[in-house]
Amino acid sequence: MQADQTSVPEVQLNKCTSARVRRESSSRDIKRFSPHQPLSLCRRGSAWGLWRRSMSLDERAREVFAAAVKAVQPDIVVRRGLERSGDRLLVAGRSFHLRHNLHLVGFGKAVLGMAAEAERIVGDHLVKGVVSVPHGIQDTLRHHGKGQMLLGADSRIEVFEGAKHNLPDANAQKAAERIRELASALTESDLLLVLISGGGSALLPAPVPPITLEEKQDVTRRLAAAGATIQELNTVRRALSLLKGGGLAHCAHPAQMVALILSDVIGDPLDLIASGPTVHSEVCPEEVWAVLERHGLSASLPASVREVLGQAGPQQRQGGQQAGGLGHVLNTVIGSNSIALECAGQRTREIGLRPLVLSPGVCGDVRSVARLYGLLARFACAPGTPTADLAPQILQLGPEVGVESWDLCRVMQELSESHREGWGATCLLAGGEPTVQLTGKGKGGRNQELALRVGLELAGESPLQDAVFLSGGTDGQDGPTEAAGAVTDGGLAAEAQGQGLDPKPFLANNDSFSFFSRLSAGRHLLLPGLTGTNVMDVHLLLLPTPPTTPIP
Repeated sequence: MQADQTSVPEVQLNKCTSARVRRESSSRDIKRFSPHQPLSLCRRGSAWGLWRRSMSLDERAREVFAAAVKAVQPDIVVRRGLERSGDRLLVAGRSFHLRHNLHLVGFGKAVLGMAAEAERIVGDHLVKGVVSVPHGIQDTLRHHGKGQMLLGADSRIEVFEGAKHNLPDANAQKAAERIRELASALTESDLLLVLISGGGSALLPAPVPPITLEEKQDVTRRLAAAGATIQELNTVRRALSLLKGGGLAHCAHPAQMVALILSDVIGDPLDLIASGPTVHSEVCPEEVWAVLERHGLSASLPASVREVLGQAGPQQRQGGQQAGGLGHVLNTVIGSNSIALECAGQRTREIGLRPLVLSPGVCGDVRSVARLYGLLARFACAPGTPTADLAPQILQLGPEVGVESWDLCRVMQELSESHREGWGATCLLAGGEPTVQLTGKGKGGRNQELALRVGLELAGESPLQDAVFLSGGTDGQDGPTEAAGAVTDGGLAAEAQGQGLDPKPFLANNDSFSFFSRLSAGRHLLLPGLTGTNVMDVHLLLLPTPPTTPIP
């Protein structure tokens, strides 16, 4: 019997039935980091309904991406996460007494905007603060008209710029030392507000003496070159750092600490974001040595590193709180890819599309990710290919792209229902951080390359020609380009051919930016400018209204 093309094959759904509880849990996880207040900031009312109906899918994709980025702007996430009520500070359901006892530190690419908003909220109780931010960020924000992310002339927060090219340097180390001094001087009557965002690890280098910054950098660089995982790199980095792996929290004890975190890591693991300076972590020398030996570095370590690894963990050397947890610390994620997707979903409804969230944790090689989106588009739109043939291919790609099988089953089920019940156009939303294998020396980034590859995947049947795909970095920068990503559709291949452009050489040279710049005068490029935030990437696959009658 021929499989029904409008439904997921029963055998495939049965494989996922036992995961129903996990599917529901997965859906809850997407909302787990929802702010305490409604995301009303991404709504604009209904007066523009007529214009909405005339928007193309390309325009709607750009609208949804803009809403995702707006939802995680530094000032907006701080206002959601930090509430002031008289002399009380309310964070994640907890209350802290303000009595001119608040100190502030921060480190990361989005921290300057976070600090500016935090000072506006609690400034009259702020004693002093120190933030470590990227080199040149203040001039860049001024140039892009982001004055609201800058501190005022009378600010009590000291700004250090460092980590040029996202590498720890002497300026970042000086900032880290000032942060450590401020935290170490606090008492039990003080409250320390810590602001953390992506890039914070490079902006908070504080090697354990007598290790120098150069020696620590050399060890981590050699580990990375040897193929160490991010978990292995963090294991070694924490052992050689005074502030990472809970070191900052130990320095600040016995003061109360509140950490507001803007996550740029899949799954929002607190110990990986900026290497977890506010998250307790045991230092096990045996585990560190095992990592170094596994990658052939144990015999060539500097004498200073050997000395430090022969001692107790850095928290004990600091004389801070001993192992047993960090009860004086409240960590809360106030901005993440999940929050961006949630607000994007709201915007999707407002502009007349049906939102369907796939996952905030898409990863893996862009080739596999592009193939997944191409298959999902065919599953939803292409009546010429039975879904019985597509579902196994989609499920097989799951482990390669970081998407759980129950999420794929859920999405396929809902796409099938859209056929049966005649739902309108759908916007599939996802996020994460895919990777690109560098084979050339062109100019581009993972978002532009992914968009190009998906555009080629969509070439084929007529319904796919109308599908639109967007991939954009929420920081507004994709690789060494001024673009955040690109918007493509099923007509990309024909469009390129008509203009004498062959995408294959551009892909081989990792030169997606040059391709899109030459194609149709760059109209496919996504150019929001510097956003001042970063919660990884947003992917949007806009699928037109499916055919009402499937072709057998």
